Amino acid sequence: MKKEDCILFSGGIVGAEAEFGANAERFGIEEVNFTFEGHSIVRTRGLRVLNHEELQNGDVSLEYVSKLMNRKYTTGQVFRKVLQSIWYQINNGQEIFVIGEILEDNTVKGGTGWGAEFAKLCNKELYVFDQTKDAWFKWMKSEWVECKGDNLPVISHMHFVGTGTRFLQENGKKAIVDLFERSFA
Repeated sequence: MKKEDCILFSGGIVGAEAEFGANAERFGIEEVNFTFEGHSIVRTRGLRVLNHEELQNGDVSLEYVSKLMNRKYTTGQVFRKVLQSIWYQINNGQEIFVIGEILEDNTVKGGTGWGAEFAKLCNKELYVFDQTKDAWFKWMKSEWVECKGDNLPVISHMHFVGTGTRFLQENGKKAIVDLFERSFA
């Protein structure tokens, strides 16, 4: 796989997504950032503003998401649009990389968690760097398995997703940098 053929799908917001985008740009990898009118983003490279019809394509029942994620989500329009734009990220990628925190119920904390759950539902290759555990984990059908040594993740699909928490810590930033270097150096 040549890096010139790769595309990062993300959301362009502050934190993990901005760091994924900066590394894609550093390595000459194309970037598509899905967003919607009025959403605050920091990455404008490859910007793809979704219109109301496109957002509707990614609509999901908040009641269903709340049950799946074992938590209650707001019914606000902005949050709904965030979930809809995440649908586009996951739908376009074959391999999903998330920076966040894995909770006791095997979901990922925050809105990012919907992206991880949707990746599970679509049976996509899913990796999470858990900032609290300072380690990469891979979803293996029904459980998270820690990636160590030679099993650390590498980007192996041309269409991949980089997403995660707005609250990126230094170890999360390093995990993204190392992922790109292992994959494309």
